[in-house]
Amino acid sequence: MTASMDVPSPVVAARLSTLDRYLPLWIGLAMLIGLGLGQLWPDIGPALDRVQLAGVSVPIGAGLLWMMYPVLAKVRYESVGVHLQDRRLMGVSLVLNWIIGPVVMFALAWLLLSDLPGYRNGVILIGLARCIAMVLIWNDLACGSRELAAVLVALNSIFQVVLYGVLGWLFLTVVPGWLGAEGTAVDVSMWQIARSVLVFLGLPLLAGYLSRRLLVARRGVRWYEETFLPRIGPTALLGLLYTIVLIFAMQGRQILAHPVDVARIALPLVLYFGVMFAIAFAVARWAAFGYEETASLAFTAAGNNFELAIAVAIGTFGITSPEALAGVVGPLVEVPVLVGLVYAALAARRRWYTPAGGLTPASPPPSAPRT
Repeated sequence: MTASMDVPSPVVAARLSTLDRYLPLWIGLAMLIGLGLGQLWPDIGPALDRVQLAGVSVPIGAGLLWMMYPVLAKVRYESVGVHLQDRRLMGVSLVLNWIIGPVVMFALAWLLLSDLPGYRNGVILIGLARCIAMVLIWNDLACGSRELAAVLVALNSIFQVVLYGVLGWLFLTVVPGWLGAEGTAVDVSMWQIARSVLVFLGLPLLAGYLSRRLLVARRGVRWYEETFLPRIGPTALLGLLYTIVLIFAMQGRQILAHPVDVARIALPLVLYFGVMFAIAFAVARWAAFGYEETASLAFTAAGNNFELAIAVAIGTFGITSPEALAGVVGPLVEVPVLVGLVYAALAARRRWYTPAGGLTPASPPPSAPRT
């Protein structure tokens, strides 16, 4: 998508759908409903845990699987090879997402939540889950490259299946020991995290891929993207809200007893979004990428896959764990912060880039000598 530099920036919030624009409100309402349900039904936890799938109660597991499927059904898997030939662009994205991002979140979590290990672990899990959902919305609003964003989403989806379990074990168990904090490291195996990833990301990833491949072959791309996806897309939010209701129903007493904890969880997340966006933008400018590529890289690096983080936290630590609570605070914070970063990206485009999307020269070229 390209837009003239002389046209005023669109009102970003107005371009969001009603569901996305008021996502913090829906999440807040889901939290309140969950708290009320927990007060009315104190034994909801044991009732939900009677039948389990991969260590997660079936009612909650169904919500986790469904909130992931519509997102992964939107990925254009066939376009992955288009941008892979640009090794420099792909290399920058992989370093930002799979090295710098996890390290930045790990540092912020240990700096700001050193006395709350459960919340700290939940925040670290968020940092490891690269964005594969709403990044497409933020990228579109900021006039980034749709094609590149789709490729990066597909690439991150594949990498998460392979790397998330390894990185989760590394940053929760191994790295704290390297830093002399063995007593606060989590004794969790790589397989515990990988199992959750395989179930709650692998299954919907396979379903999303097969849906696109089979339905496009049968009904065509236009029907798939203009009819099928608009029908199932909003249901991902329903799956997320349903899961949040159940988490807060089971965590209600702990939350009401420690309301400040929610604010403390939010702080490293807010800082993370801003820091990663700034790092990605700076690296992309240094590498002389155009605006569209820069915006796609920045929003892919700054956003996170909260659905996966919530699923892994619940599957590994349990639905009543502080790790699970940290996961559900994530989407509450993401929307207003990322909307602000869209405005920041559009302002940077007007200041630093030409109408064609290239970098503005640092200084005008010297005049040719007169003859």
